[in-house]
Amino acid sequence: MKTLSHINAAGEAHMVDVSDKSETRRLARARGRVTMAPETLALAIAGEAKKGDVFGVARIAGLMAAKKTSDLIPLCHPLPLSSVKVDIMPDPDLPGVHVNVETVVTGKTGVEMEALTAVSVACLTIYDMLKAVDRGMRIEGVELVAKEGGKSGVWRRD
Repeated sequence: MKTLSHINAAGEAHMVDVSDKSETRRLARARGRVTMAPETLALAIAGEAKKGDVFGVARIAGLMAAKKTSDLIPLCHPLPLSSVKVDIMPDPDLPGVHVNVETVVTGKTGVEMEALTAVSVACLTIYDMLKAVDRGMRIEGVELVAKEGGKSGVWRRD
């Protein structure tokens, strides 16, 4: 079993020193979903939510969250992201919304946490904007889908 790099010999949490790592292109993809009543989804698709454009606001919230990840997750390094893509796709069969995020950086550490944070905040924003009509919504399946770059190379969820 691998050891945790964020825990030192005394068992204390610390930020990992990445200064000796080489810079490589790193990419991460994450996803999640918000399930809701069909009527709630129809309201969001029609753009009739009282708080405004649900998907547009959630997309911006996801972008902003990726950029602020190191402010939210204590041991994350601040990263100069080169790309963040937030895709929000309504799915009447769910019923609900799929949120997919891709983050990219050329740096010394990965961007998995940025992708996961973006998905989480986009889903939370969708919930917030629609909660007045559907408090039974669920945020589900937030997970890393793939990562590329760095010493560990490529990883994909099966």
